[in-house]
This record gives sequence, C-alpha cells and structure tokens, in this order.
Amino acid sequence: LASVLDLHTKKIIGYAFSKTMDTELAIKAVENAYITQKPKNTVILHSDLGSQYTSSKFDDYLNEHNIVHSFSGKGCPYDNACIESFHATLKKEEVTLATYYDFDAARLAIFEYIEFWYNRKRLHSSIGYMTPQQLEDALRKTA
Repeated sequence: LASVLDLHTKKIIGYAFSKTMDTELAIKAVENAYITQKPKNTVILHSDLGSQYTSSKFDDYLNEHNIVHSFSGKGCPYDNACIESFHATLKKEEVTLATYYDFDAARLAIFEYIEFWYNRKRLHSSIGYMTPQQLEDALRKTA
C-alpha cells in the first residue's frame, strides 16, 4: 500500500495497492490523489527517502504536475510522521484483526477501511473531532 494523506484534513486522498513497493506504485498513489483532488496550485508532497520516492521517474512525475517534493534528512522522520501514523492505525484497527485469504481480499478490506471507515466515520481529535470527509466538505462550502 502506498498512500497520500492531506495534512490539513487528515483524509487519505490517494492510494494504490501492489505486491511490491516500487516507483510505479508510488506514482500511482500520487496520481490517484491528483486526479481526485484536482489541485489548482502547487502542492507539497512529503515522503521518506525510500528509493521509490527518490527515483528520477518519480521526480519527473512530480515536476510534470507542479508538485514540490519535500523530505527530511536521513534519520529525521518529521515530514513523514503523519502518514506513518496512518499506517500504524491501519495495522492496529484493520490488518492485525483480520485474516486475508488472498491479495484481492486484503485489497478490498483495506479499500473499505480507508473509504468507509477512516475517511468518513473515524473521528480525529486533531481536526476538532470531525471526520476527514466532514472537514473537507466544510472547507469546500467556505471556499
């Protein structure tokens, strides 16, 4: 799973599944976020220093879409802490509680967790005990 989190709303706005964590998977997750959010201005993407995020192919994709790439120095995880927290939450609330019989079953369960639970029902204290979708909807109304 590669995923993209909106730092303001805490919503998972893009993700992709694969059996391997490679550049293509990372690009697909960012592409899905870009397609769903349709940003009008430059956006900043925080990531770790994994090879999939530091490849020239990934960098080319970001440049084509006016996305500024940001990462902390080696051994300093601050830029990526929020998405790491999401992945830890996903593991605690879904993955460790389930048995997946194959890749497709796991992909479906994680899709349902993100789309129907995490983004739309799970309350976040950091955004005023709203769901990520509620906050995004409220921000769209005031824009």
